[in-house]
Amino acid sequence: MATKYDSIEDRYRKVIEKQHIFFVGTAAEDGRVNISPKGMDSLKVMGPNRLIWRNLTGSGNETAGHLLRVNRMTVMWCTFEGPPNILRAYGTARTVHRNDPDWESLNGLFPEAIGARQVYDMTVEMFQQSCGYAVPLYDYREDREVLTSWAEQRGPEGLRAYWADRNRQTIDGMETGIVAGNLSADAKTP
Repeated sequence: MATKYDSIEDRYRKVIEKQHIFFVGTAAEDGRVNISPKGMDSLKVMGPNRLIWRNLTGSGNETAGHLLRVNRMTVMWCTFEGPPNILRAYGTARTVHRNDPDWESLNGLFPEAIGARQVYDMTVEMFQQSCGYAVPLYDYREDREVLTSWAEQRGPEGLRAYWADRNRQTIDGMETGIVAGNLSADAKTP
């Protein structure tokens, strides 16, 4: 049976901080629902009702497009090591792009990454814990370096070109805001 909370309690914050992977779910009013796995050092619990996570350049940009249309997000963690738990944060989020005033302060909370594309600043309206008894046990080995190497090989100009070509629209053709937020001439260099 799931238990609902108004905020992220400290005991669950500690569980979240130990996880190597989390999942983000978003959806617009129509089109496809997106669920995306995230890893590396890309999520911080900023308080009982706030978390931020940094989005690295990838093949799609669904989260940004969905939030422009319908501002709702779910973040989920499963414990694959240790005691079983499934944790979910439900709420709204704002997309912070490279040329937004608080980009430097939020992005600076994470290790440097040339492929950093957006930071999502989420207000948690409800938090849920459930048993996770059916989640299998997996042992963590290490983060993959493929995405980091890929972004470094492209460099700042190559990343901007990739964003313009591959990240401007969702798979359903919705605008993502990447052009205005990251591709303008005054955007901070990736």
